[in-house]
Amino acid sequence: MKRLFPQTLPAWILLILIAGLLVTQVTTLYFIVEQRRASNNLLELFRLSDRAYSLVKLMYSATPEDRAQLAKGLANPNYLVTVSEVPLIRSAIPPDDDLAELEDVVVSRLSKFGVLEVRIYRKSAGPVVSREAPDETSPEDIGEIEKEFLNLASDISQSDRLVASVEFKDGQWLNFVMPLTPVGPLVSEENLPLLGGIAALVVIMTIWALRRLTAPYRTLESAVRRIGADLKSPPLPERGSREYRSAAHAVNTMQAQLREYVEDREQLAAALAHDLRTPLTRMKLRLELLKDAGKRKALMDDLGDIEAIARSVVDFATHEVKDETPERIDFWSLVDSIADAYPQVSFADGSANARGLICVGRPVALRRCVTNLVDNAVTYGERASISLSGHEKEIVLAIEDDGPGIPQERLEQVFRPFTRVEGSRNRQTGGFGLGLTIARAIARGVGGEVTLENRQGGGLRTELRIPRAAEPAGS
Repeated sequence: MKRLFPQTLPAWILLILIAGLLVTQVTTLYFIVEQRRASNNLLELFRLSDRAYSLVKLMYSATPEDRAQLAKGLANPNYLVTVSEVPLIRSAIPPDDDLAELEDVVVSRLSKFGVLEVRIYRKSAGPVVSREAPDETSPEDIGEIEKEFLNLASDISQSDRLVASVEFKDGQWLNFVMPLTPVGPLVSEENLPLLGGIAALVVIMTIWALRRLTAPYRTLESAVRRIGADLKSPPLPERGSREYRSAAHAVNTMQAQLREYVEDREQLAAALAHDLRTPLTRMKLRLELLKDAGKRKALMDDLGDIEAIARSVVDFATHEVKDETPERIDFWSLVDSIADAYPQVSFADGSANARGLICVGRPVALRRCVTNLVDNAVTYGERASISLSGHEKEIVLAIEDDGPGIPQERLEQVFRPFTRVEGSRNRQTGGFGLGLTIARAIARGVGGEVTLENRQGGGLRTELRIPRAAEPAGS
């Protein structure tokens, strides 16, 4: 159900705008139609009153025989006029209040001509009149005006009628039928293309305006994503609408505060490493004076663990902020040089075909990322197989080991700092739980990702995906 609704702010604005326009247009058209109907009804009642006045003024003083001749001469297929001894409308009760009031008005106007009673009735549409031209006239010979006359005659023949019966003082009744003038529809085949074109133009202009209006916010979104990958990215330009300037200033302030915080963390880690180095060295010297070799070795191992922990913490605190210029890197050569340092690592068949894969990143950081992944596979799986492949937009490095794997529910948890499946902090069983954390942070810094997956036959598959560099222009 959620897919039926827009997923972006511009789409929501466009939907609300179009819905508002539709509601406004439909409401406006409804009131216009009602107003036209009321105005047309009033006009038709006025026309009937006027026609009744004209006919009665012409016939009231004539004899019954002369009235019949006059009625015959005035009648036509649409405007029937007859005289009779009985009214054409048998019921004296008006069908609605408007016609009842009209009867009183007409009787009042015609009373000076001796009119005693007026009856008015609304009748439904009559027979259909063909829109075709007369038989003796070819359709090609008909002009535009004549075509319009034929169409209008057909519409009039199919419209409702007002029937009136007027009683003279001698008891004779004048009956006449007046067709109502048809009211053309507001939307027709002729004006529909124009209305559709205007609506399409409004939608196109709205989309264009929304894209221009939201363009700075798309820039804002990309800048926030860039800050997540690189705190040293250039700040946003603070120009444009007042709202955008305010948002850009807030983002720039946040970026500056984050950089200051990270730099403070780096300085703290460096100071910690420096201050720990001296007392650790003194403790090592004093341990050398111990005569008990067993105790000396145990204490020296503990000091080694402390030094390793300190180095790991310093590395984790400073890996994001080291000044290193990104450059084009031959990723195959980088992976190959790292694998040479591990006798337990081998390349899968076909990986040699991936030579020449180029990416853009910080060389030292990227080397550290791959090294951490390989070292993790070798530490827990003893042996590892590397496969390297290149696609149109990315490079994929897969490392498979023969270790015990990781419980499915903990595949994401191991990327958190100081998290290890083994649970201890013994260097002999896997370090301090920072290798995968640093590797993923470095990968995301270049727009990539590190994922873990348990193999079906046992072991773990680690996959590194990073963007592939575009070919230089002219190559």
